[in-house]
Amino acid sequence: MKPNYKPPFSRFVKKAHKPLQLAIEDAVDEVCDNSEIGEAKVGDLAGVWVYKFKYSHQEYLIAYRPPTPEVHHQGIDVELLIIDFYQIGSHENFYNELKRYLKSGG
Repeated sequence: MKPNYKPPFSRFVKKAHKPLQLAIEDAVDEVCDNSEIGEAKVGDLAGVWVYKFKYSHQEYLIAYRPPTPEVHHQGIDVELLIIDFYQIGSHENFYNELKRYLKSGG
């Protein structure tokens, strides 16, 4: 599956130091290999999944939306293989920032 990085995700990765960027890349590869590896959220965040990984004794969360199984486009079944990666960060204010981003149309 192909990753699609949203602006908050890209900004975090750009500011991170190189070893953390490589750890994030590995985590993204794991999610792309198995999009159900994370935990599905409910309520305000329905449809969003969160994958957790540790780097240097710190836990990071990655918010993503796996592709829908099938989409009907002009009478043809099309399978979308794009995973949207919304946000990455530590647990502090993670969900509040994610809700704010999604509410703004992200």
